[in-house]
Amino acid sequence: MRAFYDDGSSETMTDLAQYRNIGIFAHVDAGKTTTTERILKLTGKIHKTGEVHDGAATTDFMEQEQERGITIQSAATTCFWKNHRFNIIDTPGHVDFTVEVYRSLKVLDGGVGVFCGSGGVEPQSETNWRYANESEVARIIFVNKLDRMGADFLRVVGQVKDVLGANPLVMTLPIGREDDFVGLVDLLSRQAYVWDDSGQPENFEVVDIPTDMVDQVEEYREKLIEMAVEQDDDIMMAYMDGDEPSIDDIKKCIRKGTIALDFFPTYCGSAFKNKGVQLVLDAVVDYLPSPTEVKPQPLTDEAGEETGEVATVSIDETLKALAFKIMDDRFGALTFVRIYSGVINKGDTILNAFTGKTERIGRMVEMHADDRNEIDRAQAGDIIAIVGMKNVQTGHTLCDQKSPVTLEPMIFPDPVISISVKPKDKGGSEKMGIAIGKMVAEDPSFRVETDEDSGETILKGMGELHLDIKVDILNRTYGVELEVGEPQVAYRETITQGIEDSYTHKKQSGGSGQFGKIDYRIKPGEIGSGYTFSSSVVGGNVPKEFFPAIEKGFRGMMEQGPLAGFPVLDVEIELYDGGFHAVDSSAVAFELAARGAFRQSMPKAGPQLIEPIMHVDVFTPDDHVGDVIGDLNRRRGMIKDQMAGNTGVRVKADVPLSEMFGYIGSLRTMTSGRGQFSMEFSHYNPCPATVSENVIAAEKERKAAK
Repeated sequence: MRAFYDDGSSETMTDLAQYRNIGIFAHVDAGKTTTTERILKLTGKIHKTGEVHDGAATTDFMEQEQERGITIQSAATTCFWKNHRFNIIDTPGHVDFTVEVYRSLKVLDGGVGVFCGSGGVEPQSETNWRYANESEVARIIFVNKLDRMGADFLRVVGQVKDVLGANPLVMTLPIGREDDFVGLVDLLSRQAYVWDDSGQPENFEVVDIPTDMVDQVEEYREKLIEMAVEQDDDIMMAYMDGDEPSIDDIKKCIRKGTIALDFFPTYCGSAFKNKGVQLVLDAVVDYLPSPTEVKPQPLTDEAGEETGEVATVSIDETLKALAFKIMDDRFGALTFVRIYSGVINKGDTILNAFTGKTERIGRMVEMHADDRNEIDRAQAGDIIAIVGMKNVQTGHTLCDQKSPVTLEPMIFPDPVISISVKPKDKGGSEKMGIAIGKMVAEDPSFRVETDEDSGETILKGMGELHLDIKVDILNRTYGVELEVGEPQVAYRETITQGIEDSYTHKKQSGGSGQFGKIDYRIKPGEIGSGYTFSSSVVGGNVPKEFFPAIEKGFRGMMEQGPLAGFPVLDVEIELYDGGFHAVDSSAVAFELAARGAFRQSMPKAGPQLIEPIMHVDVFTPDDHVGDVIGDLNRRRGMIKDQMAGNTGVRVKADVPLSEMFGYIGSLRTMTSGRGQFSMEFSHYNPCPATVSENVIAAEKERKAAK
């Protein structure tokens, strides 16, 4: 909002061309958070650099983050570089927390993808890259940790091409390798930057290109220019005629191609050793888009369908903003908001388009990790936090009362794993309820429900680590000690054959009765379709006003399948005939008919148990590949791919979630602690008969015990 000067004065910034809303994302341990720390140091936001391995990084401020050395929740911060305002979000790398990456990308205009110089394109890099592609976010690439053993910049560039299918535009080349990495050559300017051993980012010299690199620099510079000039026909024609374009013209072409996602400017360095980060900051200014240069957010109707209108980024438009994150901290509830158009002033009353209720803006803050600066005004392009909003949740649109609109909502994946929890002491129940309420508001991929039979609280999440962290937060942050049950897999049920059937609901008891007759077809639906209902009734045998009640009756029964009471997926129901009574028929009668029809027909339609299959991506040193593959096969895994790298092999497989509990311990044992893996939900598959029988028997036994 404000640019601050050495004399303490400030002025309101309104030039959107000088805004950069960027995310920093990558695989676990590629150095995202360290890179963010260096950026904050270089831009004067912090004066002492904190280290992840010491548990002192600015943006990793949760206890759990500091202990485990990983980022769990995205952190927002604001800083300035060369008169440009950067709103930066440091996102988690672990697959269990990709919801944080997804919702951050949703509100960003550009990103910095960080890759480890020795690890290269690792499992989670692919997931994050795919999310960024889906969100159409322009990116630059920073190949980090070039001081590491086994680091190889050009090998990582090759992986970006081969594994990600992306087009890296090499902008710098490293001087030296591993321990001898001392600096880099900027291909555009043909300048070499060499840092001393002090570790201070400003302690570098601009020197001549090392003689043994001159030919390589010219080769890569030519490739750079050839790729860049394809963005402008006139410049390209002049280049083909022998006229080399000016640096400014090349930069214009690179900017155009970066924003169009045609290529990704690629830099190298070592964030930990403070080498090369300045050039990445310059690249953010030079090549990543301002808020006005990206495709505007689409507006939708109440059903979530796009209306064809968009939220034009301008301070002159009416207010349109998206709440993308809720966070509860020591100061109270914070709602993180990306403003797409218009202005918010302290004291304004705004509309939550989702709830239809208004909220008054009390306090607004500019975030710097877990510190904040109070502000009175925010505008299009800003990412800010609003304190104390009561009924706003992730994905809600905030807008002008007189011009209600809805921005494209966020869609979050369903959890695939659950655990039961109960407080160790009776006094903990109320405390646990309040704490879980706050945590569910913060994390849309974390769900909670109460088991009606046992009264147990069931926590649902995206993986073992996800739920492990939640239990840890309940214990330490909220002081609730829990007894935790064994992890449970989110099994589902479906059907394997179509049937045609009829059901009549008839009840006569003093006064008016109930009557509803339906003729229907039930058949397996498309994979991933969930539940679909249609009607082909002609001639009014079932009046149209009863169709919603029938649909509601069937939908309500999908929560509990006929085999073991798991929710039912991928079923199509067609109502094709029926009958009604002029006096006794009602919506309630037809809803009850649909419920009875479900109970009658589903057991006859070849019900089948299906289980969640996870896409598992394992990295293992070469000498343990056989053990890892053999172990995945024993876990009923299907090996999909193997890729040899410099430091080991990546094995990709589809494995049932039920076989993956405790896998990290087994992998570490097999690989002497050197293996890594990530997994994410892929699809549901039919369970083998033996597994199905055991699961159904165990579920019936569990229910009987209650």
